[in-house]
Amino acid sequence: MEWLMAVLLSEIQWSDPVLPAVHDASWEAELKRRGAHVLEVDRRVAPSRWLREAAYEATNYVPVALPERLYRIGSMVTAQENSCRYCYGANRAYMKVLGYSETFIQQVERDVQTAELDDKERAYIVFCRSLARSRPRPAAAERAALLQLGYTPAQIGEIAFAISLGCFYNRVSTLLACPPEQKFERMASGPFRWLLALAMPLMKKFAPGRPAEPPLDRAALAAGPFGAVVAPLAGLRAGNVMKAALDGSFETGVLSRSAKALMFAVVARTLGCPHCEAAAIHMLLEEGLSRAEIESAMATLRCPRLAQREAGLLAWARDTVYYEPSSIQQKTRALGAELGADALLEAIGVASLANGTVRLAMLLE
Repeated sequence: MEWLMAVLLSEIQWSDPVLPAVHDASWEAELKRRGAHVLEVDRRVAPSRWLREAAYEATNYVPVALPERLYRIGSMVTAQENSCRYCYGANRAYMKVLGYSETFIQQVERDVQTAELDDKERAYIVFCRSLARSRPRPAAAERAALLQLGYTPAQIGEIAFAISLGCFYNRVSTLLACPPEQKFERMASGPFRWLLALAMPLMKKFAPGRPAEPPLDRAALAAGPFGAVVAPLAGLRAGNVMKAALDGSFETGVLSRSAKALMFAVVARTLGCPHCEAAAIHMLLEEGLSRAEIESAMATLRCPRLAQREAGLLAWARDTVYYEPSSIQQKTRALGAELGADALLEAIGVASLANGTVRLAMLLE
């Protein structure tokens, strides 16, 4: 398997923001009511209800099966693998706030073995890197290896979800070219980071938040777009998060449902996922496309059935799978000139979610 060293924070090239910040007072007030910080990403995805909720979950989801320590390490590793300057910097800073030393963080970044990690934790990091990178995606053998090391099926499900949601959020941040949270990064490296360490959990503790929602069962998760991919998360609130994002992304929006399903199909084929490709094709058949039209669209990255302004979506969606940040940001900016701001934001959300969903589908291998 190809195994390239992930880039370090200082090596990531980043452009100016692709879309401007939108100050939605009611949404920002809701985030604060939930005890969450209003981030640069939040301000740029605010116009899309499903996308802003998914972005919120990506930074505020609380794991129930997986230890918080591993969850945070996995988030940083995922952002590093996806070359996301925004998420990588924020996750790195958050680990410092939680008390991890610079030495430990650098050892994790550089794949250096450290006495602070046991074999089980090292295997977890390797799996996170492999799933985030997906060259190719981990399959049944890798999942079996984690089971043999003592991870439970629920933990593996939450690991796959965390990395998949991270890949989604990394792409949203990258495609938008969100400016880094530099104030937070500076504070996390300064002498008063203990204040952050004290303040952050207190904000969560005393915030009213949202009513707790019970995890959906397998039958409920299986209903809706890509339900078979989400169903293995039954019993975890992670399943609710993925289902809400997928349902929301395929509701009526600026882009056609056919364009969205074709974007999922292209991402699935690029990553070699028969499960997501089959689900996308099923949706396209329901939209009235023939199998010949679908195959032609995936082969040529063009589809006469799409509106003229949607013509560039499929080639761009393929480019969101593997990319260099400044290059994909330039392509996204060019796509926005054809689509307009609202449609571009929706395209960014759909392409990012497709990349996350295909990674989650490794649970079906």
